[in-house]
Amino acid sequence: MESAEIRRRWLSFFEERGHTVVPSASLIADDPTLLLVPAGMVPFKPYFLGEVKPPASTLTSVQKCVRTPDIEEVGKTTRHGTFFQMCGNFSFGDYFKEGAIKYAWELLTSSVADGGYGLEPEKLWITVYLDDDEAEAIWRDKVGVPQERIQRLGKKDNFWSMGVPGPCGPCSEINYDRGPEFGVEGGPAVNDERYVEIWNLVFMQYERGAGDGKEDFPILGDLPSKNIDTGLGLERLAMILQGVQNMYETDTLRVVMDKATELTGVQYGAAQGTDVSLRVVADHIRTSAMLIGDGVTPGNEGRGYVLRRIMRRAIRNMRLMGATGPVVQDLVNVVIETMGQQYPELVTDRKRIETVALAEEAAFLKAIKGGTNILDTAVTETKAAGGTVLAGDKAFLLHDTWGFPIDLTLEMAAEQGLAVDEPGFRRLMQEQRDRAKADARAKKTGHADMSAYREIADGSGATEFTGYATNQGESTIVGLLVNGVSAPAASEGDEVEVVLDRTPFYAEGGGQLADQGRIKLDSGAVIVVRDVQQPVPGVSVHKGSVQVGEVTVGASAYAAIDIQRRRAIARAHSATHLTHQALRDALGPTAAQAGSENSPGRFRFDFGSPNAVPGSVLTDVEHKINDVLSRELEVTAEIMSIDEAKKQGAIAEFGEKYGERVRVVTIGDFSKELCGGTHVGNTAQLGLVKLLGESSIGSGVRRVEALVGVDAYNFLAKEHTVVAQLQELVKGRAEELPEKVASMLGKLKDAEKEIEKFRAEKVLQAAAGLAAGAQDIKGVALVVGTVPDGTGADDLRKLVLDVRGRIPGDRPAVVALFTTANDRPLTVIATNEAARERGLKAGDLVRTAAKTLGGGGGGKPDVAQGGGQNPAAIPEAIAAVERLVVETA
Repeated sequence: MESAEIRRRWLSFFEERGHTVVPSASLIADDPTLLLVPAGMVPFKPYFLGEVKPPASTLTSVQKCVRTPDIEEVGKTTRHGTFFQMCGNFSFGDYFKEGAIKYAWELLTSSVADGGYGLEPEKLWITVYLDDDEAEAIWRDKVGVPQERIQRLGKKDNFWSMGVPGPCGPCSEINYDRGPEFGVEGGPAVNDERYVEIWNLVFMQYERGAGDGKEDFPILGDLPSKNIDTGLGLERLAMILQGVQNMYETDTLRVVMDKATELTGVQYGAAQGTDVSLRVVADHIRTSAMLIGDGVTPGNEGRGYVLRRIMRRAIRNMRLMGATGPVVQDLVNVVIETMGQQYPELVTDRKRIETVALAEEAAFLKAIKGGTNILDTAVTETKAAGGTVLAGDKAFLLHDTWGFPIDLTLEMAAEQGLAVDEPGFRRLMQEQRDRAKADARAKKTGHADMSAYREIADGSGATEFTGYATNQGESTIVGLLVNGVSAPAASEGDEVEVVLDRTPFYAEGGGQLADQGRIKLDSGAVIVVRDVQQPVPGVSVHKGSVQVGEVTVGASAYAAIDIQRRRAIARAHSATHLTHQALRDALGPTAAQAGSENSPGRFRFDFGSPNAVPGSVLTDVEHKINDVLSRELEVTAEIMSIDEAKKQGAIAEFGEKYGERVRVVTIGDFSKELCGGTHVGNTAQLGLVKLLGESSIGSGVRRVEALVGVDAYNFLAKEHTVVAQLQELVKGRAEELPEKVASMLGKLKDAEKEIEKFRAEKVLQAAAGLAAGAQDIKGVALVVGTVPDGTGADDLRKLVLDVRGRIPGDRPAVVALFTTANDRPLTVIATNEAARERGLKAGDLVRTAAKTLGGGGGGKPDVAQGGGQNPAAIPEAIAAVERLVVETA
């Protein structure tokens, strides 16, 4: 049974039994504590926590998931993988243990002809929690599983929680016996390789308190409503139903391994090392395609780093197996063809996915060349200092700047006889991740405890947003936090977070900055609002300070936004939609939105593109946008189902989470997008849009920045003033400026060349005098000293080689000259063959000098170059070179 059929049967089975089918959420987690969705229940977390009411009491889904903590184990074992699909059925106060157990047994053991998976009942073993008599009785007495195939396990194995205070409960796992060839008998309590878990049923019935680990926490009591959360690993079931040894041999991964085999000539099963590489490639390429499909782009932070890391591991493993050219397109196409049966959007977005993947492959192949040079220098410096371990910060630099996976650094360093300070590297990586996560949490919560927001949400419900229709209105304060802690009141000067029952303030989201303004109380108190966030879905938190009076929970208030700021942001947001559509028209659907920020009078828009956008294309895009403004198109917003929006061709932003009902913003016949932001009523209200330019912000991602309305006019007015000043200076018309300025720059460049030529000749004239003044150190001719400041590296090198050439070849010679260029010390040292025969090598001498100068350097035994940070240390560096010559000669 193919994976696509396993998925189809799951959804059909539960839909026929009254469950609402929920499409897989994006892999981009809608949770500041997560980078990616690591489990099937994550999109349902707000329902289990009571933050949001579920759309129905019973739901089912097949959720895309990515986990990367054990990425180094991928391929080495046949059980670790980064991407997987979790089939789940969920009950919120509806059926409980008996219902969940009977559904699971029916689907697994019903015949294929009847819509089930057709597993033999006698091969299924059950585990239940240590004291869960109820679950055991249901399995034994109502389902008919023999007592000897039911085992009890402890909290570590058969009790589930989210790792934080909240819902928890015992679970029951269904395991499949793969047979004696996979190990000894005795059930899953004895051998989890033979008895592989395929389905976990979680019975959420308790509330847990604070504690560490999987076992050390108290049970506080029963939940008011008992819930069900189950998860079946699609890949594990596919392994069983397809009769293969491991998940890498299932239909959606084996085809990728086969393509890798075709591209490299390596056969699966021939050798352990290449088998590992083939499995890494299959897993990582599939995960990469799925992540790119959901809008992730390669980068050096967050989820972008995860994608970059796994892509580069896959590419590197292909090269280890002998691939020499680009391979990603062929591999990604296989994934799209296979997974596209389950996720048709992969086929629709094929061109965009290919574009991003190919750009990352090209960048990495280029990085390998540049990074290798950096690594070689670091290895040379480490060995010269007598070290055997490459510093962790060097490995981090290679990763952070050049995208080197740590295992690539480990292998290349080992080839040169060095270990790597891996703990130091891991520490720096963790610090980087912690900073990123802390920043994301702080932005949303201001460091407040999330439970404080949840309490307000539980007591008052979601905040009603009135800002589409009005800029001000009456409301009531239903929540108040002072310094991140709930409080009944706040006084003048306090920094506060205020929750209203209804608000005209737009909370930051969808690329649009939050509104600012004031909240006035009947008592005369005033709160100045600087920011608005939604740390808990649906609850708008107004952040600001009490300017006057005392603020109390329950008080009536009048909220008013800064209208001019809102209008300026609305103009920017509407201009962003126009820019998005104009870019797609010019570059194709691959120019999909990858992020944006709409602020007063200006915006930035990120989009997919493997190459820079030509200036002529950008000019055409700008012209098209402003032409739309002149057409005075009406801007409308409509609420509709997500399916209807897709039918109408509305563009959705990758990575955004949408519900069943969405808001669609339409700009005449030009643009249609899913959007919750605020906009102008007519394109004429934008006035003018000026694109400032575009640049790269990462592999395959470009950024356009622009001004709107008065800000655009002011920019052009300043440019006009500058042009007028230039006209006066060069005595020419505006259209003549490029030619006249180019002529002036050409003359200036010619003059600089003449000056450089004169200066170089003057420097080289000193060669004869320097050679004649060589010291004699134990028979070695040593020329050491300084040349005029400002001498460039090339001229210094020419001078050193000229001086060396003037000393007879049969006499050992060392020439070491120093200068200061751009406030930094520079040295070039050369030795002749006779000197090298006596152990005097230029590279050793340069490293000694550069260390004294506070820098580094390297080169060949006959000539080397170095530099540093401290020009004042040049006399000391000269002395160090002289000492080394004396000691070596």
